[in-house]
Amino acid sequence: MGFTHFDENGKAVMVDVTEKNDTVREAEAAGKITVSREVFRAVREGKVGKGDVLGVAATAGIMGAKRTSELIPMCHILPITNCKVNFDMDEEECAIYCNCTVKVTGKTGVEMEALTGVSVALLTIYDMCKAMDKSMEISEIYLVKKTGGKSGNVYNDLHSRKSGGRQEGVPVRRELDIL
Repeated sequence: MGFTHFDENGKAVMVDVTEKNDTVREAEAAGKITVSREVFRAVREGKVGKGDVLGVAATAGIMGAKRTSELIPMCHILPITNCKVNFDMDEEECAIYCNCTVKVTGKTGVEMEALTGVSVALLTIYDMCKAMDKSMEISEIYLVKKTGGKSGNVYNDLHSRKSGGRQEGVPVRRELDIL
């Protein structure tokens, strides 16, 4: 399959989804921010001067997912039916992992919304903690999985949190490939 956001002359276009059927679609994205020990403890203990960092970041991630079409030019405006942002703190790594799951019943998927939700949530953590540490690193933002739609279910096995990243030789799997 080629690029879908270009016409026959190479001009960027929004994909026409008029004739597609509405289906239930879901996407999950993940990412992480690595912080100093001081920031990690302050976030965990709720002692960051700007307030509840993870609570605010979760709200920001949901807001970001809902406004994706305003940020990414060729994204469709979607009636999101559910969005969840969760965090997992890894003390050994001084990292905060973020997952964003977005759901819709519609003609196109919510991968960009999930990726935007994770990005905005992690940027919010950075913003709220930058007075303590400006060397925080946001990394490993990727699509974990997507379900529904014409292309079927896709699972990204390229990342494994415990192995520290990409697993060589393990391809992205589609549910059809698994069956």
